[in-house]
Amino acid sequence: MPPVPADPTVLHPMPDQPRVVLLKPLVTSPLIEVGEYSYYDDPDDATAFETRNVLYHYGPEKLVIGKFCALGTGTKFIMNGANHRMDGPSTFPFPTMGGSWADHFDLITGLPGRGDTVVGNDVWFGHGVTVMPGVRIGHGAIIATGAVVTSDVPDYGIVGGNPARLLRTRFDEPTIARLLAVAWWNWPAEHITAHVRTIMSGSVTELETAATLNGRT
Repeated sequence: MPPVPADPTVLHPMPDQPRVVLLKPLVTSPLIEVGEYSYYDDPDDATAFETRNVLYHYGPEKLVIGKFCALGTGTKFIMNGANHRMDGPSTFPFPTMGGSWADHFDLITGLPGRGDTVVGNDVWFGHGVTVMPGVRIGHGAIIATGAVVTSDVPDYGIVGGNPARLLRTRFDEPTIARLLAVAWWNWPAEHITAHVRTIMSGSVTELETAATLNGRT
């Protein structure tokens, strides 16, 4: 009998661990897109990810998370709705408080934004990471515990600190180019299943060989 892939539609992939949820079958907002098998781990209420971890999401910017991402407890995405005016004496958003102050709503509409927040595939977020609006995080990146990500992260980069800075890359540039060409996260689930050990612990050459077996070069 051929190997059977994990089911990407199951909310709790580990039945005895309700703290772990797959995000794709969980999210409902049209402003959040998540790829298959990306998960969030939280001992309190992982199913509240949309309201507790995606903050100030008033639109229209999107949060896009790729496939096979691991989000540690407390990973938060700050969206553009958190923006305030900074060009006058006060940053307080008076029009949002109601009353006749609402007549001045034009003062907070059209504030500059940084666009969508985009996370690539196979990204690992440590505990308590905060991602600021409009950041783009590359494939295969690692975001260290407690990092505050204020700028883009390159493919296979490791960042940490507040503000987060690039500590190193996981591989050299030629190897990263080879990994991006393979893009194993786009393989059919059956092919991934057949090569899990290579994906997790094999060499890049072995991964390329597996890609060839899948009709990829």
